[in-house]
Amino acid sequence: MTSAIIIAGGSGARMGQDIPKQFINVYDKPILIYTLEGFQKHPMIDTIEVVCIDGWHDILWAYARQFNIDKLKWVISGGKTGQESIRNGVYNLEGKVSSEDIIVIHDGIRPLVDETVLTDVIRKAQKYGNAVTSMPYNEQIFVIDDEISTTKFIPRETLRRVATPQAYRFDLINAKYHEAYEKEIGIYGSHYTNTMMVELGVRLYFAAGSDKNIKLTTKDDLEMFKAYLKSDKDNWLK
Repeated sequence: MTSAIIIAGGSGARMGQDIPKQFINVYDKPILIYTLEGFQKHPMIDTIEVVCIDGWHDILWAYARQFNIDKLKWVISGGKTGQESIRNGVYNLEGKVSSEDIIVIHDGIRPLVDETVLTDVIRKAQKYGNAVTSMPYNEQIFVIDDEISTTKFIPRETLRRVATPQAYRFDLINAKYHEAYEKEIGIYGSHYTNTMMVELGVRLYFAAGSDKNIKLTTKDDLEMFKAYLKSDKDNWLK
């Protein structure tokens, strides 16, 4: 069985709106529902859990009924950080899923997740125990020397940029979140599940990615999302 944990616990301050960005309506549909529809329609996803900002749980359930997201089984509260929110989502599945089940972690504000990307990350996780969506870097990366100059670059061929969806066997992700919070490793700052795993000595396996898998953080990102919906709807909405 495969379950998805959708992280929608943020307030979206950088979007500059009065409501959390995951609930902003785009063409009469909340951003989060676009995300959930991608998982609802995917044949390899069995159940969905949303880690949701407090005060919006009932609204999310209402939207799920309106847009026929019947794979949604659990809505729980997030934490103070992204890592705490993911941890809450993982811990909530204890006793609800089996150790060999695949758990897909995805940002609620990445509404353009591609079916083939989701398929690949699940299949890679079934094979290796984990998988992270990744893309090559197309720009040159330089290391800051004294804030105004540099003498060193990192060959872009040695780099991958990693995003969500990510997928892990439940026994792995559950054990590592317990370990991380007991040892206080990989849980502060910008850490996410993937960086935490590496900090705890886990080898990660790359899965396919897509340039369309944008994270809606700013108003410019929102306009790009609208443009994708207008220009390429038939190609990505199955």
